[in-house]
Amino acid sequence: MTLLSTSARAVPPPRRGSRFRLRKEAWVGWGFAGPFVGVFGLVFLAPIGYALYLSLFQDRLVGGTVFVGLDNYGEALSDPRFWDGLLRVGLFLLVQVPVMLGIALLAALAIDSGRLYGKTFFRVAIFLPYAVPAVVAGLIWGFMYGTQFGLVGNVNDAFGTSLPDPLSPSLVLASIGNIVTWEFVGYNMLIFYSALKVVPRSLYEAAAIDGAGEWRVVRSVKLPAIRSALVIATIFSIIGSFQLFNEPSILQKLAPNAITSDFTPNLYTYSLSFSGQQHNYAATVAIVMGVITAIIAYAVQLRGMRKG
Repeated sequence: MTLLSTSARAVPPPRRGSRFRLRKEAWVGWGFAGPFVGVFGLVFLAPIGYALYLSLFQDRLVGGTVFVGLDNYGEALSDPRFWDGLLRVGLFLLVQVPVMLGIALLAALAIDSGRLYGKTFFRVAIFLPYAVPAVVAGLIWGFMYGTQFGLVGNVNDAFGTSLPDPLSPSLVLASIGNIVTWEFVGYNMLIFYSALKVVPRSLYEAAAIDGAGEWRVVRSVKLPAIRSALVIATIFSIIGSFQLFNEPSILQKLAPNAITSDFTPNLYTYSLSFSGQQHNYAATVAIVMGVITAIIAYAVQLRGMRKG
């Protein structure tokens, strides 16, 4: 008892100056974080909050704007046009993302191997399409896809062939996938190549001493070492696929019969808001799509981390 009381008395109370110093340091920290928090709230949290607010109302001919609660969400979840666009984007994701990431990974491995002649040129050449804006890329490829005035039409006229129309209803999704792959292979290649550059070279030397060949090194050393980069690139690609808008929006004018106003959920939301003047329902569809995207991306992240 005496020892406890003595030790308790031995601890000096915090001085007023130290308390003031801690409070001052806290304000300094908020001074650094404040600009980011303000911008984050303005450009991210505020739009989400406003979209949530809009989704709870409906504009009616009689009565004006009326609070309807979750009625808009029930309508969105039973909307066949929304689900058709979502399934179309899901098919696009399942095919295009593995192809794009596979090409990007092969390019990164080839450049990192040190056996590729002119690797600086190839690195820049593969990355260069990412610098082209999506609208410009859509216009370029839309011109090449044209059967009447574009590259496909010129090839048919020159060689007397009958190449299929890339903008036909059966091929337009694959044509859009080709554009997106062309645009983003370089971006993902740079992610993989940057991850490969930080892998310790001692691992390669140890594998070589053990008699591992090039493919064994790739499979057993390089791929496990860049697993986190693979997961990040996959998540970014999934989010980008669900946000598909620019390419179909540009090609819609060239193929109106193949690309409808509900071709993708984002295109459907845009059409509802700016063509149909259904701002409340458009906000609802956008929120539902955002929740679905977040759930799938989080599931992929958990699976990737568990494998690691």
